[in-house]
Amino acid sequence: MLDKIKNRCKATTLHYSIFNSANDVPSIDWNSINNKNNLFLTLDYLNTLEDTLSETIGFRYILFYDQNGPVGIAVNQLIKFNTEDLKFQEFPCRISDAIKNTFMKSMDVRVLVCGNLFSCGEHGFLYSDKISAKEAFENLSDALKEIRKTEKTDKPSFILLKEFWPTSFDQSDYIINQKFREFRIDVNMVLQVQSNWNNFDDYLGSMKTKFRTRAKKVFKKSSDLLVKDFTSEDIDQYKEAIDTLYLSVLDNADFKIGKLDAVTFRNLKKTLQSSFVFKAYFLDTKLVGFTTSFILNNVVEANHIGIDYAYNKSHDIYQRMLYDYVDLAIEKKVDELRLGRTAEIIKSCVGAKPVEMKLYVRHGNSISNKLLKPLVEFISPSEYEVRNPFKLQLS
Repeated sequence: MLDKIKNRCKATTLHYSIFNSANDVPSIDWNSINNKNNLFLTLDYLNTLEDTLSETIGFRYILFYDQNGPVGIAVNQLIKFNTEDLKFQEFPCRISDAIKNTFMKSMDVRVLVCGNLFSCGEHGFLYSDKISAKEAFENLSDALKEIRKTEKTDKPSFILLKEFWPTSFDQSDYIINQKFREFRIDVNMVLQVQSNWNNFDDYLGSMKTKFRTRAKKVFKKSSDLLVKDFTSEDIDQYKEAIDTLYLSVLDNADFKIGKLDAVTFRNLKKTLQSSFVFKAYFLDTKLVGFTTSFILNNVVEANHIGIDYAYNKSHDIYQRMLYDYVDLAIEKKVDELRLGRTAEIIKSCVGAKPVEMKLYVRHGNSISNKLLKPLVEFISPSEYEVRNPFKLQLS
């Protein structure tokens, strides 16, 4: 396959170039679209992922142009997974047994993902205001189909666009006109960081007595934990323990496609420096947990964690991690802390609220794509409960 494919979009006067490596992407053109510096769309971040994961994941990058220059970018990842890896009894979106047995028997499935497998949110497609949303998503669909067509072996069965926030639904829904099916996934739990929280005590002071008492109990039970900010050298030193802790969490995950490892974390820390935070949790000299997070423009995005579950209950490791994420968000003076999907109740106890998100999927075969309709209609977000820990309703 060529390192770069040039093509013209069928529906418009736009054209696009497809690259198989971030090293080949013209940085000036790319950065002119990512001008607000979304960290997950920076070439430094993408290069780091590619360098450590290219043996198991294929990477494709698209630059869209009009007659005056670049107007859009897209990040895509090619993956293969076996449907036996999905835990349907705990699947984040409930699927009826009949549909599961019909469509999801044990098989290897190859998927072209426009987005980031390792982060939740709009980190796959970005376009300028020089083109309309309709034009942007028409062109994206055309380019994604071209990528699929040029894969000589193991053509992707599905094309997936992940994930869009509610504020973007009016724009992203244009992809439905390109025979994509929409479906909702489990909510993302997001905490709005208040401007009057200057420190963690201010945050605690805004809570109802019950939840403030709960937080203090967590800190008491976890008082023996030593929390350390890791450098890239520290991550390298503890890489075997980190991999073990990370795998213990993945083994409990409902849905896992693609995984990172300590080498990736080390390289991310080395490349991104203060924009990537790796916190390690020790009991005496034993590493019993870690968290990672990315510092975006006005957001802290909680990312991967690792936990030794033998100590989790006795020392409230996971709950302590959540409060430490809140503390980090206050320290960084961001507007939002995004805690991701799952564990809605416990995350709501620290103040996070559910935000719906949407994906889009289509099958490469037109007949199979029609059969997707009953499948996605059976998919719905998991039910959840939330708590309100604050004295006042926060904005």
